[in-house]
Amino acid sequence: MGKPGQKNTSGGGGGRNGKGKRAATSAKAATSSRRSAPPKRAGRNGVAGHAAAGDHEMKFTIRSDFSAGHDVQKRILDAVEKAGFNSQSTFAIKLALEEALINAIKHGNKLDETKSVHIEASVTSEKTEITIEDEGPGFSRSSVPDPTLEENLDKCSGRGILLMEAYMNRVEWSRGGRRVHMVKKNEADLLPR
Repeated sequence: MGKPGQKNTSGGGGGRNGKGKRAATSAKAATSSRRSAPPKRAGRNGVAGHAAAGDHEMKFTIRSDFSAGHDVQKRILDAVEKAGFNSQSTFAIKLALEEALINAIKHGNKLDETKSVHIEASVTSEKTEITIEDEGPGFSRSSVPDPTLEENLDKCSGRGILLMEAYMNRVEWSRGGRRVHMVKKNEADLLPR
């Protein structure tokens, strides 16, 4: 994971949701937990790991396939829910994680299934940290047009980045835009349920 507090102005592009052409049956993944437990056999889409109560540290390597990304997202969100995150913080993580995975698979690796996406997540009851890195060429964060400016309202690019940066407490770009590190604290709901 990147160094905490270090910001780089390069990053991944915005994206929209899409479907993979086939299931990620050859996806490689490894998951570990701070609590030692024997790993389970690889399940659907080749994502292996063990879910344990308490703090979670997970690592995944998947090919550039939306189906494999969806499985990783589910594993991380399961850990977030088990850690007791409230509904608004859980929603923020879900949205930012989905956008970051889409960016890595679609915009970073250009849907090239010979390239991998590397994901690390650390989930405690206080905060969730997620790092996603693709094997694409990267790009400069500052080159992404601001989608809130009037001249960019009809453009699709940059919206995913804007959402990630708005919903997470901290978003840092590094390695020439190939890596994003995001942090979300388990904050109190702003509105009553």
